[in-house]
Amino acid sequence: MNITREINFLKAVAANNDRQWMQEHKDEFTACRKDFEQTVTDIITEFTKFDPEIGNLQAKDCCYRFYRDIRFSPDKSPYKRHFGAYICSDGKKSLRGGYYIHIQPGHCLIGFGCYWLPTNILTATRNEIMGNISDWRKIVESKKFVDMFGRPNTGHWDDDSVSPKGFGLTALKTCPKGFPKDYEFIDYLKMKDYCCWVALNEDFFKQPDFIQRLAGIAKTAKPMMDFINNVVDDYI
Repeated sequence: MNITREINFLKAVAANNDRQWMQEHKDEFTACRKDFEQTVTDIITEFTKFDPEIGNLQAKDCCYRFYRDIRFSPDKSPYKRHFGAYICSDGKKSLRGGYYIHIQPGHCLIGFGCYWLPTNILTATRNEIMGNISDWRKIVESKKFVDMFGRPNTGHWDDDSVSPKGFGLTALKTCPKGFPKDYEFIDYLKMKDYCCWVALNEDFFKQPDFIQRLAGIAKTAKPMMDFINNVVDDYI
């Protein structure tokens, strides 16, 4: 990945987010896009070694459009400020957990798991965690997992900033309806999504083994993701 070129291009997009500028820099965008897609292809190849379910995917099926949907947004900027790809066996629109790659100046990261699950699946997930709390804790309270991703609901990630690590994007302030308020491990039930991430600086992508290093992070997250996907699979 030519991370310097891509970061510089994304910085320029943020400063000149309009169609005329993009038209004048179309060749640069095409080159960056192709480079990002090749990186996603290489990641799929590496991750397939421990997750064969994604082996049939192609980068074009995983990469998100660079054009923003501005129909209902007060921000009418036509282009995103990042390159993103979601590597998931059932496709990037699936509820199933997968691997998310995000390239943005100052906010690069790799993420894993499920985001914004519908209420029925979220409730089922909470029940599954309660019913198998020992297995769940062995995964998310292991030293390796905690060192890499942290404790639930302590990180943050939005359009403008991201914490170095995180486990859970959003959480309820109180116990979810229908669950015991005095449950010892209530923090896991308050989670509104079951995802984790690690922020990456630009130098990370300059290392010759960065894809193998990404795989090492992914292997630590995968047991958590598999636990949640076992619930999601009952609904898709």
